[in-house]
Amino acid sequence: MLGMRAHARSRAVSVLAAVLVAFAVAGPTSAAAPDTLLPRARAIVREHPGMWAQAVVARGEHTVVVGRSARQAAEIAAVADRAGHTVAKVWGPVDAVVLVPATEAQAAELAAPAHVEGFAAFAGVGRVIVDPSGFGRLSRTGRQVVLTHELTHVATGAVLTGDMPAWLVEGFADYVGYLDAGLPVRAVAAELAEEVRAGTPPRELPGRAEFQSGSVRLAQAYEEAWLVCRYIAERFGEPKLVGLYRAALRSGVTAALRDTLGMTLPGLTEAWRDYVVRQLGPVAAS
Repeated sequence: MLGMRAHARSRAVSVLAAVLVAFAVAGPTSAAAPDTLLPRARAIVREHPGMWAQAVVARGEHTVVVGRSARQAAEIAAVADRAGHTVAKVWGPVDAVVLVPATEAQAAELAAPAHVEGFAAFAGVGRVIVDPSGFGRLSRTGRQVVLTHELTHVATGAVLTGDMPAWLVEGFADYVGYLDAGLPVRAVAAELAEEVRAGTPPRELPGRAEFQSGSVRLAQAYEEAWLVCRYIAERFGEPKLVGLYRAALRSGVTAALRDTLGMTLPGLTEAWRDYVVRQLGPVAAS
């Protein structure tokens, strides 16, 4: 059995390596140099070679998409290109390998030990893992928002910054994700809006546990975090929001708030609560 497994592993890696080499020669020219992104794709694929024995590859401007369907891979590469442009406008250039396995179970295997149930995509170091079933159920706008969100995580190195507050990490990624979506605030924060109209607005910024798969307030936690960052960008300007994130990476969120915005965490929390009620509360009769 060991010999058969070793042979299958070698064969799977060889097949996809040949595809990636061919794509490096024949694929489109891009600002993300083929000698950096394609070798990264090969290395990532070797982590689960049996999964990619029949894989196809699509090359975007700043992504390599590895999947099981040529049409799907090309479509996701196009979405990732648009997402990458949005991320670059706000944060700076980003490139990534996008993995699109055949099943939700394979997506969970690729993302382990993280839990991805309920998520359409998940960001890792230099990569985005797409759950084909969850992603497939999204609208065109939803797919754009999700990939932009995840590529923001890749650009900021979110997976490597475990001590950053989740409301800032996820809120910033959603801020960038929704930036070009053209959706009204009440549509984006529909679940939170219901709570606000019912007289139970949030009191505290969402904690890390609320962003975990299975959380009963998962949707509201993301909406709350998005509105924190949206508030900061509206009041202080987008460059200040980006500056806050970069400063928090260096010195922690307390010092970053003081030095970047001249605020304390309690002061931000109070201002954010007022903003949430103004944005999502009952609409006054005209």
